[in-house]
Amino acid sequence: MLTKKQKELFEFLKSYISSNEICPSFEEMKEAVNLKSKSGIHRLITSLEQRGYIKRLKHKARAMEITKDLPNFKNQTDNDFNFINIPLIGSIAAGEAIEAIENSDQFITVPNSLVSKNFKYFGLKVKGLSMIDEGIFDGDIAVIKKTNNIENGKIAAVLTLENEVTLKKIKVNQNKVYLIPANKSYQTKEYKIGEIQIQGTLSGIIRKYN
Repeated sequence: MLTKKQKELFEFLKSYISSNEICPSFEEMKEAVNLKSKSGIHRLITSLEQRGYIKRLKHKARAMEITKDLPNFKNQTDNDFNFINIPLIGSIAAGEAIEAIENSDQFITVPNSLVSKNFKYFGLKVKGLSMIDEGIFDGDIAVIKKTNNIENGKIAAVLTLENEVTLKKIKVNQNKVYLIPANKSYQTKEYKIGEIQIQGTLSGIIRKYN
């Protein structure tokens, strides 16, 4: 299952190569799929090659071949519609907060059971061990429901004034917000309400096993 950007690039490559018999330049690919960086195009090309849709020819400039086409929509099964692609945005610290990095050209596939049609969602890579007692470990992908509302007892992605983001349980008391870890080795941190921004609440965790 390809993301929207992967599909856009694949269709552009297929049409361009058919018409010109060479691969388009990175600048042409960037413009075609409306991306700002060559690194984003490189990730899309790599993902298409890993999935067997294209093959880059070694020792040849701008040489690439299409190795298979997109599946026919009529032949898709119900299982193809049990998942959704959401943006994967940088990393999130479950421990000491880290600088938020946005990579809107990256996506992750998650089960529909983790999301609702009424909200937007994004994924964040977890780093650190401060939430292990809640079953959240280093390397997990946190599926976040986008919201700015603060709710007591919820696990939320929180952005600080220093543009750092962390995943913690939220407790509100008058004009104070407490970010509570789920690991005795870490300390609760206290902020004034205006010093943090809630980016969203935790909807689920995706874990990959090697």
